[in-house]
Amino acid sequence: MSQTELTWLVLASVLGLWVLGAYNRTTALRAAILAAWAQIEQALVLRAQALTELLVAVASPLASEAAAIEAVASAQTQVLASTEAMRRRPVAQETVAELSKADAVLAAVLVRLVALIEQQPALLADPAVHAALQVLRELPPKLAFSRQVFNEAASAYNSGTQQFPTRLLKSVLGFVQAGLL
Repeated sequence: MSQTELTWLVLASVLGLWVLGAYNRTTALRAAILAAWAQIEQALVLRAQALTELLVAVASPLASEAAAIEAVASAQTQVLASTEAMRRRPVAQETVAELSKADAVLAAVLVRLVALIEQQPALLADPAVHAALQVLRELPPKLAFSRQVFNEAASAYNSGTQQFPTRLLKSVLGFVQAGLL
């Protein structure tokens, strides 16, 4: 093997290892997003269970407010659909934006339902309603923290995909811009 062939082989090896290192680093950053998503998903599952229990408990006493109950149920269905999309593609900006939008709608309609429940002292005395409301009050700080961890992981991933050589190879390697919650 000649000196030139050996030089080209060494350069190709260095370039290959550099690309492999960039791929591994970006994959590790994507794994951090997946871990952060698992925390958010766990909180969303707890909220979904509490909402289901709450809606069942207040359906009969608040029958005159069926529109508010239906709005919460519909918004929760949309959040569950968005959660399922996030489960499949937690890095994609579209799925993150869809979940953020659905979560904002749920928060808006849930405020009205909670206000209606708080106007009914008999409902507040119901243990099922009280327990569900307690869970719904405890979850927002946990969700906020989990979202912060997710956003930090997504920002690190986005920064990593903009660095050389990953920036040159991100479309070939399938790395897309991550969305923020």
